[in-house]
Amino acid sequence: MSELSRRNLLMGTAIVGAAGALGLPGKSASAASDPGQVGQARWLEGTAPAATPGVTWGMPWPRGHLPADRDLAVSTADGTQIPAQTWVTGWWPDGSVKWTAHAISTPHPTATTYQVTPGTPLAPATPLSVTTGHDTIDVDTGVIRVRLATHGNALVRSITRDGRQIARDGTLVCHRADNPDSPSRRESFTSTIDTVRVEQTGPVRAVVRFEGSHRADHGHRTWLPFVVRLYLYAGSDGVRLVHTFTFDGDHDRDFIAGLGIRFHVPLTDEPHNRHVRLAGAGDGVLSEAVQGITGLRRDPGAPVRAAQVAGQPTPDVSTWATTVSGRLQWIPEWDQYTLRQLTADGFQIRKRTGDGQGWVNVHGGGRATGLGYVGGPSGGLALGMKDFWQLHPTQLDIRGAAGPEASLTLWLWSPDTTPMDLRSYHDGMGQDTYHKQLDALEITYEDHEPGYDTPYGIARTSELVFWALRATPTAERFAALAAATSTPPQLVAPPAHLHAAGVFGDWAPVDRTTPAKAHIEDHLDFLVDFHRGQVDQHGWYGFWDYGDVMHTYDNDRHTWRYDIGGYAWDNSELSTDIWLWYQYLRTGRADVYRFAEAMTRHTGEVDVYHLGRYKGLGTRHGVQHWGDSAKQLRISTAANRRFYYFLTADERVGELMHALVDTDRTFLEVDPIRKIRTGPYTPDPHALDMGFGTDWGALAAAWLTEWERGGDPSALRRLRSTMRTIGAQTNGFVQGSALYDLDTGEFAVASPPAVSVSHLSAVFGLVEMCAELTELIDEPAFTREWLRYCRYYNATEAEQITEFGVSFGNLNLRQAHARLTARAAASTGDPALAARAWREFHEGGAGYGPTVSWRTTTVSPPLVLAPVDETDFVSTNASAQYGLAAIQCLALVGDQLR
Repeated sequence: MSELSRRNLLMGTAIVGAAGALGLPGKSASAASDPGQVGQARWLEGTAPAATPGVTWGMPWPRGHLPADRDLAVSTADGTQIPAQTWVTGWWPDGSVKWTAHAISTPHPTATTYQVTPGTPLAPATPLSVTTGHDTIDVDTGVIRVRLATHGNALVRSITRDGRQIARDGTLVCHRADNPDSPSRRESFTSTIDTVRVEQTGPVRAVVRFEGSHRADHGHRTWLPFVVRLYLYAGSDGVRLVHTFTFDGDHDRDFIAGLGIRFHVPLTDEPHNRHVRLAGAGDGVLSEAVQGITGLRRDPGAPVRAAQVAGQPTPDVSTWATTVSGRLQWIPEWDQYTLRQLTADGFQIRKRTGDGQGWVNVHGGGRATGLGYVGGPSGGLALGMKDFWQLHPTQLDIRGAAGPEASLTLWLWSPDTTPMDLRSYHDGMGQDTYHKQLDALEITYEDHEPGYDTPYGIARTSELVFWALRATPTAERFAALAAATSTPPQLVAPPAHLHAAGVFGDWAPVDRTTPAKAHIEDHLDFLVDFHRGQVDQHGWYGFWDYGDVMHTYDNDRHTWRYDIGGYAWDNSELSTDIWLWYQYLRTGRADVYRFAEAMTRHTGEVDVYHLGRYKGLGTRHGVQHWGDSAKQLRISTAANRRFYYFLTADERVGELMHALVDTDRTFLEVDPIRKIRTGPYTPDPHALDMGFGTDWGALAAAWLTEWERGGDPSALRRLRSTMRTIGAQTNGFVQGSALYDLDTGEFAVASPPAVSVSHLSAVFGLVEMCAELTELIDEPAFTREWLRYCRYYNATEAEQITEFGVSFGNLNLRQAHARLTARAAASTGDPALAARAWREFHEGGAGYGPTVSWRTTTVSPPLVLAPVDETDFVSTNASAQYGLAAIQCLALVGDQLR
């Protein structure tokens, strides 16, 4: 039985049992329909990659189609089978498989598409093996053998290939400074392992997870907890490393002055047969020997020079011209190299012969792809990083290249730049009461509160690859490795397959069959392209910033309001992440995927707390990602992460969503509306004031995802009980909020009922979650009340009064809520509601209406630092909600667009 069935059959059986016991809709997995459906996958960037350490991707299946005990095989479009490993990542309520993940190690050299079909999977010629010893874990890919440690400092004890040790002691390193503004004392730290867990054991893919912290080299302090995963694939000499650290220092005293990973590389070749490779911009490669024998006053011979330049072993020294061979001792040996990318637009390479000697500048350029190599014809190690220049300040160091052992260090935070400064950007300006804080909010839109502007508990994830190479690679091969490191090849299911599987709610592939639809599609393309372009024009790069976008533009200064309170970093406000992912789902565009991917990595780590008082909460938009005092579930919501997880099976994003399952308990710690309450309130675990929109919607996303992934009965219980008791409210969602019991997972039915409707309730993933929940869980009262909310949010005052006794007041975001009207129309088949939805959409209330120009103008220096394209109408809030409204209206009532 394959891993698919062996590992997941019991899980699937548990879900089927839960479905029967809880009355979930659907049929049993044994009644699954046509088993011959084919899952489609293609390369995201369109062409087969020249190199990859291995690939993993997600594949959706229609409800009731794939039973838990069905084996799956992967092949090219012409039927050539590829060794693959498959496992389940998501389930339908009937116990059938919703999502599978697939791993292949050696793609077909020319195939651009693959298919997944029922069948016996092909095993690798040499299956990957994992052997656990007393204090080590050995992973053998058939090409390299990686020995991992279960305790101590070095995560990677050794890497061997063909019986030769390529590298050893892969260790995390860190420097701490006392002061970022002037020279100060530096402390060094190295990793110490707390726990190691093997998460997958092959036959194609192995995953090993390390957890630990950084311990002082001199002293007893430990800080900066980390989670590192290593991914190894059968037949591959590359290893993917996903590195996450969490900041747990004092932001006024602890300044990271260097953060990275270091390997030691034994060197046995002669200095003139040792090679250094550094990847510059594009396909650029610096190719040098530690002891160069080209360009000398005397010529060793053309074959000698050609071999060294190519990275091949030179002919024996005895065959050289004696005018060179007799004077080798006078040729310098370059012991140290550094490539540092301190800004997004500039890298520098320099080298020197040893400690205490002067540096020689080698070259500089714009944006380095970020891969370094040291070794020789007997083998060597390459180490690089995804988004190297985007996540500056980064650095690659080679030291000891002239000695018996070199070190190769990749710095996630360069030690050559200013130490990381996470202090608050202002001193509070006297905002020591809620009255003052709310008054300041009226002018800068920043919600400040002392003690809340802390980075304690934020995190950052980086993706690295190291390659244990048999010999120095050619320049072409090295450039291919750099490209695969910088932009990892990714297989994806195309839009038509994703849509046919019925995943992710209300969306449909691009449809330009009518002028009206094409007109909206043009606008959707315009908005994505504009915001992507703004990232580069305004330099939204850097370790803590890359992946986010800005909130609001300042047309007077011709820049985004990067320095004005709550108008600065977006931090997922009004579902930017969700908009981008839906636009990717329907277009399949690689550039949109990479945009959304970077945002997922950022917003799930930097904008969310993973330790401390605010664990599980995210931070509202602001000048610093963690600076605003609004700590809320609407930012940390799993609704923003689900796409990336199911499309890639990424374990880190999976554990981020798992960590949110019990965040209903955060309401005991932080009251989201503490500043505007009119009466006394003490959090009571049996009567927590919780909103149905941004609060419950975020919890529902976490519970739904947890249930889909593993059938967690607690998550399902809380989903059903809250849905049932929302449906039991006299006014349903229009009630706005109710008292929640942590133990029972139920809302108390409000008496007397109230009407409390906010324009923000539905725009942080609630619409998207309800679209899925109402299809997956049979709670008729909940569905009825959700559709009632959808119908009446944008209804006339008279209609609201007739239905609820009072009007909802002067609500905002009418264009955004047109998609709710469309949902009501689609569910009821009411053409009048469909026409109303399109009218609301085109009128553009609080969004983009009929007077919008849909054009940009270019502003040039000296009015700005560099040319920028700007509009007189774009804001990120409006773009995200226009995008979601357009996408969902097209999917729900597109056939009635005139």
